[in-house]
Amino acid sequence: MRLARAHSLREICQGLAACEGKLKHLGLAEAPNKSTLSYANSNRPWEIYQEQFYALRARCEQESGSRAGHGFRFRNKLVSMDSTTIGLCVSMFDWAHYQRAKGAVKIHLILDHDGYLPQFAVVTDGKKHDVTVARKLRWEAGTIVVIDKGYADYAWWQGLDEQGVYFVTACTS
Repeated sequence: MRLARAHSLREICQGLAACEGKLKHLGLAEAPNKSTLSYANSNRPWEIYQEQFYALRARCEQESGSRAGHGFRFRNKLVSMDSTTIGLCVSMFDWAHYQRAKGAVKIHLILDHDGYLPQFAVVTDGKKHDVTVARKLRWEAGTIVVIDKGYADYAWWQGLDEQGVYFVTACTS
């Protein structure tokens, strides 16, 4: 609800009530009450949501695994890594300063080509450089990582090579 600038449970409930038609697709007849959200916030540990995420991801992997049938095969794991910047209005999202008069967040994503599901995603401020996030990641030896010129860092590439990780880039210097 941070993106919606909701500062209270009342605002969250009102926002959900405005989307009641969409809530029916989720199996909810109506938006939850303020007291229901308050109780959930104070009595449910955050780990429940983490467990739910991993259960949903496993189901997606199972579904996509049965349909993954691209025409080429690699002996090694193939992943693509990239990021995208999403511009935000700085007057509405003052926490997302990017440039003097602009706001932005950046989504860094690793796509697993076995099933085409995200393997890793992180949201940072718009100023975070692609390779800064990439340097913190580790892959199994033999993994093939496809990257673009935003990841040009010869020292990092050497580290990948030493780990036994292959990389493909269109970077020219």
